[in-house]
Amino acid sequence: METGFLGVPDVSVAIFSGLAAASMVTSFIATVTGAAGGLLLLDTMALVFPPQILIPLHTVTVAMLGDNVTRIAVLWRDVARSALLPFLIGSTLGAAAGGKIFVGLPTVTLQLILGFSIIVFVWMPKIANAGSLGGRFGVVGFAASFVGIFVSATGALVAPFVAAAFDRRQNVVATFSAAMGIFHLTKLIAFGLLGAALVPYLPLMAAMLATSAVGNVIGSRILKRMPERSFRRFFQIILTLMALRILWMAAGNAGLVPT
Repeated sequence: METGFLGVPDVSVAIFSGLAAASMVTSFIATVTGAAGGLLLLDTMALVFPPQILIPLHTVTVAMLGDNVTRIAVLWRDVARSALLPFLIGSTLGAAAGGKIFVGLPTVTLQLILGFSIIVFVWMPKIANAGSLGGRFGVVGFAASFVGIFVSATGALVAPFVAAAFDRRQNVVATFSAAMGIFHLTKLIAFGLLGAALVPYLPLMAAMLATSAVGNVIGSRILKRMPERSFRRFFQIILTLMALRILWMAAGNAGLVPT
């Protein structure tokens, strides 16, 4: 491992600048679409970092906490606070349960369940809107955190429930960001990833956090001008593409398609 730009291991000036720019672009996309930004940044960072560094670094950076925190700061008035406590309880229980289980359903099975579930909830919003607000956010918090211990991109599972619960796009984006901040915090605690291993990456994390804030501010301005109908359709298309990507990954893990 070589010391790179600003002491960040194996990271040159070009890579440092590219990741900072990617953080801004994906934050903008996440604010405008309500989803997808975190997954796009994960794919980008995977080109640079090995999994043992990628997962905690991405979780802290989209620093998933940092990115969501800055988006919440921009859209805090639109966060539906009544949905967060049930989600926090469910997410904590799900992370605790998932963190203690190392065997069970194969990853392929979990990916198939996740991918098909996202498609169903996105295109049949009445199902995602069944039951009380607190009840369904508690359940989806548990499910997302439990499955998220084993499978990435579970934010796509949370997003349809948030979209079905609120009529305004600002409420959807703000509440989803707050819920995902809770999700990644519980995931960090479950994995114990707040250790010293990330200290050398602090300059990169700080830069990505700063640029993500810029992307969130620009994206929030576009979001205010976007027609509600356009946002909803774009939201459905983005989540469907994410679900298809998860199903493709499942097929790859099963050896049915090249990975």
